[in-house]
Formats: sequence, structure tokens, C-alpha cells
Amino acid sequence: MFSLFYGLWKYIFSKMEFHVLILGIDKAGKTTLLEKLKALYSNVEGLPPDRIVPTVGLNIGRVEASNTKLVFWDLGGQIGLRTIWEKYYEEAHAVIFVIDAACPSRFEDSKSALEKVLRHEDLQGAPLLILANKQDLAGAVSADELSRYLDLKELDERQYMFEAVCAYDGMGVKDGIDWLVEVMERSKRTETLRVRAGVSGPVSV
Repeated sequence: MFSLFYGLWKYIFSKMEFHVLILGIDKAGKTTLLEKLKALYSNVEGLPPDRIVPTVGLNIGRVEASNTKLVFWDLGGQIGLRTIWEKYYEEAHAVIFVIDAACPSRFEDSKSALEKVLRHEDLQGAPLLILANKQDLAGAVSADELSRYLDLKELDERQYMFEAVCAYDGMGVKDGIDWLVEVMERSKRTETLRVRAGVSGPVSV
């Protein structure tokens, strides 16, 4: 009987762990976002923006939000580095795609990169949070304007949200993460990854 109740207690109170990809073309603000996430959700102060350099490879950040463990994989966005993105797709529960909303001249590149991500079978069903970043800059378009521009047909069968944020000061970031945690917890993608790993119920770590 004790083992039954202990198992139930562990099921209810163990923390989930989700792997979230942070993607986007170079200079979109991905690493600034990761450092701000560390500052917002943990006792670890992130790097100041003036000390952040372009990512070559992978940055990893671990935080806890809403009783959930989140592991963020921030991948370099230069053209030559985007080929490594797909190596991380299979284990990802969700994707955050960051776009510099103040640089319309690069929207087409972002759209092309995002469409390629969404077409990949290893990310089927993964919830998507698209961040219209750099809202602190003059000329930044709103989340609605960015959504209309991208006009992504691949979003029809996927849980997604556009959110206007400023990774520099954290504006809008928590709203986006709260939504992402909620949808990941009930996502078919999450259940598929659990079954693949041979785990039922919340993943304890």
C-alpha cells in the first residue's frame, strides 16, 4: 500500500522536464533571450547583452517554471550553422523561433528558415512559440503584423502563438513561456516522446 501511495505522490509532484529549441536566424536575439530566461526563472544572473557574442554551436540553459523543468537549446543561426538544427529535432518538445521584429529586410530569410523547420518530420506536432523580438527598437512590427507577413501555411495543424517581446528587458517573455509550458503539458508531441522513452505520466528527473 505504501508503494502505491508513494507512486501516486511521485506521479503528482515530480517535476516534468521539457526540451525546448531556441531557433532563428543570426542576430535575432536568441542568446539574449536565453540569458534573460536564466535571470527571470533562476538565481543565475544571465550575461549582460554587451557581453553576448554570436553563438557557434550550442548554448544550454536550465530553468524551472510552473513546477516544470525546462532545458533550452539555443542554436547558432548563421546560414552555415542551420544544418545542425535538425540533429536536435527528435528530442525537442517544442520550438521557440525568434525574429528581429525591427529588421523587415530579414523577414524573408526568417520565414524561409522557419518553413524549413516546420516541414521536418522529426518536429511533427511540436508546439511553436514565435517571438517578435526587439520591441524596444523603433520600427519594430507587432506580433499581429509579423503573423500576417509570415502567413505560414504549415501552422494549420500545430499549436502556436505569436508574442511580442523584448529579450533585452524581458517584456512579454514570461507570457510566452507560460503559454508554452501549458501547451507542452497536454501536447500529443509530449505523449509521443514519453511513449518513445518508455515512460508513462510525468517524467521525473
